[in-house]
Amino acid sequence: MKTSISRRAALGLGATAAASALLPLETWAAPAKHRVVVWSEGTAPKEIYSNDINGAIADGFKKSLPDWEVVLAGIDDPDQGANEESLKRTDVLMWWGHKRHREVKDEVVEAIFKRVNEGGMGFISLHSSHFSKPYKRLMGTKCSWGEYKADGTSVSVTVKEPDHPICQGVKDFELPKIERYGEPFAVPEPEAVPLDGQYTKPDGTKAPGRMGLCWTIGKGRVFYFTPGHETYDDFFRPEVQLIMANAVKWAARQ
Repeated sequence: MKTSISRRAALGLGATAAASALLPLETWAAPAKHRVVVWSEGTAPKEIYSNDINGAIADGFKKSLPDWEVVLAGIDDPDQGANEESLKRTDVLMWWGHKRHREVKDEVVEAIFKRVNEGGMGFISLHSSHFSKPYKRLMGTKCSWGEYKADGTSVSVTVKEPDHPICQGVKDFELPKIERYGEPFAVPEPEAVPLDGQYTKPDGTKAPGRMGLCWTIGKGRVFYFTPGHETYDDFFRPEVQLIMANAVKWAARQ
């Protein structure tokens, strides 16, 4: 059976096709991937972290964040790995630092603060990054702990808020060694403490210690994670890798 089409309909189809051909290229482009930048200062021992701490974290994201763009950055990169153009395209910035806090330039710190506070970028501070300049700028406090001891202390990490997005799929777990950061922690009152902990000191005595804390700073979300000392393999552990991925998605409001 022969199908016929009117001249008017044919002209309409032709016009539609022509209009479609003139649509801007971005109309047809795939949506941009979410982007996480994993930053570290390059001082972790190579025998533990051969590709530095940010490399270990990024390797874990290959499975847990397959649809994300994962970018490695560090203090020795141009613009210290955090220029304004890069930050504009970044959904979450994850930061590990220890010995080189003072080398981070004030203009980098201000660009990060502005992107979090005004632009809604998430910021994740890891372990000794409680003393990093960006984290201190965001908190507006000293960000000091009551004590610091790497003496063979272990810790039981407890899922305190099982319904919190950062805790999804996470069960209580043990870290056989941790650098103990004793309370109090000089930061603003967190809006949530999804991960709690209890230290066991070498003499068997116990002490409390918060392991994961959350804030909203302006338009952005901030998460601090207590474990992550450079001489321990925390960032290779499945439980920690899951927390890292969950924290990234939470900070990006996914």
